[in-house]
Amino acid sequence: MKDILRQIRTDLRLSMNGVVSTSMRNKGVNYRMIFGVEIPVINRIAQKYQSDAILAERLWEEDVREMKIMATLLYPVDQFSKNKALEWISVIKDQELREQICKNILQRLPYADELVVTTINSKEDNIVTTGLWLFSRLCITGSDLVDKIDSEILINSAIENLGSESMLLRQSALNALKFYGRTSRDRSELILAKTASFENSDNGVENEMFDQLKFEFGFED
Repeated sequence: MKDILRQIRTDLRLSMNGVVSTSMRNKGVNYRMIFGVEIPVINRIAQKYQSDAILAERLWEEDVREMKIMATLLYPVDQFSKNKALEWISVIKDQELREQICKNILQRLPYADELVVTTINSKEDNIVTTGLWLFSRLCITGSDLVDKIDSEILINSAIENLGSESMLLRQSALNALKFYGRTSRDRSELILAKTASFENSDNGVENEMFDQLKFEFGFED
């Protein structure tokens, strides 16, 4: 295992991009080490190694951007438990890693719908943000699990979080509504009905969100 980890570090070092690394740090991405390797290259490096839960765990433990992303690529889906998923979700601290874990492993889990419900009911903004992002991914991929999630719970949670102080949470909530509404005309009409008060609100942000939803669903004036 030590040899594999050493080889992965070498692969990353050979592909490092100092300009990208500096840019990420300037934008607030915070890891002990950032090689600045772009996602397609990380994917190619990961393909050199076999999926392995122990290796993925070791990579995830490292406070290194690229290693955490590789962990989401190398953990066998059939060995990734719900408890493990919730454990990893609880420590996600940036949007890039959130997007990668949702795309690479969470959306592929047979219990992804349960994860959505559990996470959107959390009191932690970062966890709720991941839950809403995961739901959007399920909608984007046309997953049958979307139909297993209570629409009232999902829509109400998303609408509630449209007023969050967290920009990432607000955007994740808006995306969840957009992608869910795209799945059927009935759902888009339900979302617009539930956000109807935003249309003539004194809050300009709410007005804009309602306009975005109307445009997204093809209800523009």
